[in-house]
Amino acid sequence: MKTQKRTIDFLSKDLLSGKPIQKKTTILLNSQTTEEFLDFTIDVANSEHVFWVKEICEVTLSSALARGTGISGRSAASLEEKMKKGEAVIAFASNGKWAGFSFISSWENGRYVSNSGLIVAPEFRHTGLAKNIKRKIFELSRQKYPEASIFSLTTGSAVMKMNHELGFEPVTYADLTADELFWEGCKSCVNCPILMNKERKNCLCTAMLYNPKQNNRNV
Repeated sequence: MKTQKRTIDFLSKDLLSGKPIQKKTTILLNSQTTEEFLDFTIDVANSEHVFWVKEICEVTLSSALARGTGISGRSAASLEEKMKKGEAVIAFASNGKWAGFSFISSWENGRYVSNSGLIVAPEFRHTGLAKNIKRKIFELSRQKYPEASIFSLTTGSAVMKMNHELGFEPVTYADLTADELFWEGCKSCVNCPILMNKERKNCLCTAMLYNPKQNNRNV
């Protein structure tokens, strides 16, 4: 059986150098289980990808229910808008199947940016695709909002690890945006009563933040 091969550079100097990112990223993975070569393409989303919104919403919801974790509501209309504005990335397998997705949102006039909605289709999980989507959405955030602090709220240990590899650090909720529109999105999460009872100071999600000024000093 062939061994799995991955080359993923999360600390590329080009990432933080301000260089424009490419519109398309292709990753090749040698699968241990199928011994087939999987070819994924990750694009910056646009209006041509709106067709996939319904499936993305359905898979995201079913995944949250299966894990028994909370998830803030994301309407099909809001994801469609993200695609049309070029504030999302979408992945496809070589056979044309939708494989993964993530999007960004800006808050307080671009002072903060959130990386959200990372999802991989069930048949393509455990291939390393999630890490590449995470890096791509991070690159897009840095390109569109180079001065913004980028944050992520998650209950998943895998996402926490990916965030850490990109330079995110755990922070308190007080370090996140105070924009009421952001916190409004938490009302559809099953854990929202916990958040409200804690006066929005903490919840089950771990808050992580990428500070561009601090990380640029470390480059």
